[in-house]
Amino acid sequence: MSTMTAGLAESTLASADFRAFAGGLSEPAGIAEVRAAAWERYVALPWPTKKSEEWRYTDLSKVGFGALTPTLPTIAPEEPLSAEVHAVLARSGDRAGIVVLRDGQVAHLELAPEVARAGVVLCSIRDAAVEHAGLLRRTMFDARPGPAEEKLWSLHLALLGGGYFLYVPRGVRMPAPVHAFHIVEREGTISSTHSLVYSETSARAAVIDEFLSDDLGAETVSLHGATVSGEADSAIEYVALQRYGRGVKHFSTQHIVAGRDSRVVTFNVALGGDLSRADVTSRLAGPGSNSEMLALWFGDANQHFDHHTLQHHAAPHARSDLLFKGALTDKASSVFRGLIRVDKGAQLTDAYQTNRNLLLSDGAHASALPNLEIEADDVRCSHGATIGQVDDGQLFYLMTRGLTRRQAERLLVFGFFDEVLGRLPMEGVRARVREAIEEKIGL
Repeated sequence: MSTMTAGLAESTLASADFRAFAGGLSEPAGIAEVRAAAWERYVALPWPTKKSEEWRYTDLSKVGFGALTPTLPTIAPEEPLSAEVHAVLARSGDRAGIVVLRDGQVAHLELAPEVARAGVVLCSIRDAAVEHAGLLRRTMFDARPGPAEEKLWSLHLALLGGGYFLYVPRGVRMPAPVHAFHIVEREGTISSTHSLVYSETSARAAVIDEFLSDDLGAETVSLHGATVSGEADSAIEYVALQRYGRGVKHFSTQHIVAGRDSRVVTFNVALGGDLSRADVTSRLAGPGSNSEMLALWFGDANQHFDHHTLQHHAAPHARSDLLFKGALTDKASSVFRGLIRVDKGAQLTDAYQTNRNLLLSDGAHASALPNLEIEADDVRCSHGATIGQVDDGQLFYLMTRGLTRRQAERLLVFGFFDEVLGRLPMEGVRARVREAIEEKIGL
């Protein structure tokens, strides 16, 4: 595929090469059709530039998409769990299921027998395209992101390698989360995975997507999509824990839909990689729905974290609450751009948006851009953002107790994050996130 080695000046991969790539695959017709349509959209759409408000602070021209090798979506043989995955599972409490994806391919998938007997389904996206084609199309394939995300979303579907489908039937309450590991090992590649979670009426589910790699010597790109849908009176917790090594650039697009009287909690944690961008849309589609959007990030060296969010109130009597916190040191940077959108008929909306940023060095930089678009006249909406330096008085107090400055700073960061961590309902999920943060900040 010679044209796939072109630089960003020719970053739209040649259609002939894509046809050769896709034509060699053996996959369900539903996926093949979506893949082809997504490719056509990808080719037709321009790359976002810094002239776009949504991409002003993240320069895609520095990402060499055209020089990367796509990973092929083949049927990988079942692999035993690696020592690394076993070590994480041993420290993270109970789980109802495990998924392992290596370089975009499903390598291991298992579901606890007692959960399977209750009717829960955990399978690959490939199998879901055969057994649950209608649901897959309605929730994942027909999803349409906003204009700012559409280019990368189209590329994500066009190069989709593997992913999993979690279906929780009516009234079933999963006792523990499904833990999925997205592991990147091959440098110089671009891989694409997807997570689809669907909860029927009065069901409960929890998922952890954990993204892992060693430090890689060549630029590597990870694309990920998540579609999370809850029917009436359901409850879902979705956690994305990004812990890639250096050399990896990660782009995530998440679509969340909350039905009548349902509650969906999303928690994005960004700790690794060189560049990490998350576009998170929560659509409150039913009256009485509740969306909690949580996130935290800790950046050092030259890391860059970008979070773009939408709280879309499409139904009345719904509530959303966003709390995003980031801490930065060295020359790390971050940007938060959040929008609360209230449709004309979404009266009695209750929506909050808060972004807090803590800077630990003079070279660190954060940008915060909260926004409101309100078409209803009986609502309660507020937003706020702060960017500040670490408190010298608190640092001095801790250092007088025998801590070094670095130790004191890390302890303050952990305390700064505690407000967000405390809002995760499931203890096993909360413990895993705490552990990952401790490893990153050196406590």
